[in-house]
Amino acid sequence: MEQKHKIVLALLLSAEEPLQEKHVERCLDTEVEMENIVNQLNYDLNRTDMPFEVQNVAGGYKVVTRARYEPWLNRLLQKSGDTTLSQAALETLAIVAYTQPTTKSEIDSIRGVNTSMKTLLDRELVEVKGRLDAPGRPLLYRTTDQFLEYFGISSLEELPKMKEIEEILEEQEDGN
Repeated sequence: MEQKHKIVLALLLSAEEPLQEKHVERCLDTEVEMENIVNQLNYDLNRTDMPFEVQNVAGGYKVVTRARYEPWLNRLLQKSGDTTLSQAALETLAIVAYTQPTTKSEIDSIRGVNTSMKTLLDRELVEVKGRLDAPGRPLLYRTTDQFLEYFGISSLEELPKMKEIEEILEEQEDGN
C-alpha cells in the first residue's frame, strides 16, 4: 500500500465526520483523487479480508464495518434499546425526507396523528431549517448529514423514488 493511501486511511480512521476530498488535500498539501484512493483501499481491505471498508456517505468518505459483522456489533451496541427507531419515528423521518422542508402540521396531516419530533431532533437526524412565511411562522424541518450516515447513503437522491415504493407496495398487496 502506498504511503499516500496509508495516510488517507489514517485520516479516515481518525475523522469523526465523513472525510471530504478537500480535507484530505489540505492535509496532504496536494490534489488527490479520493475515488481512486478509496477504490484501492477497498481492494486492499477486501483482499486481506479486513472487517471494514470505506464508503461514500453524506458527501464524504467513512470507514464502516462490513455488514456480515452486524450480529456481533448489535450485541456490543445494545444499550437500553435506543439503537433503533420506533415505527412512528421512522414514519416521521420518511415524511421529512420526502417532503422537506416541511412543518410539523404537514407531518401530522400525513400521519393522521400528533407527531413528536423530539427523538429525531435529539439524535440529530432532523434539524430546524427555519420558519415558514405563514401565519404562526411554523418551524421547517429537514434531514441532516447524520440522517445520511444513519442510513449509509451519500445523498437524498439515493432514496427510493415514490414510484418504486408504490410498485413494491402493489406487489406486496398482490402477493397477500
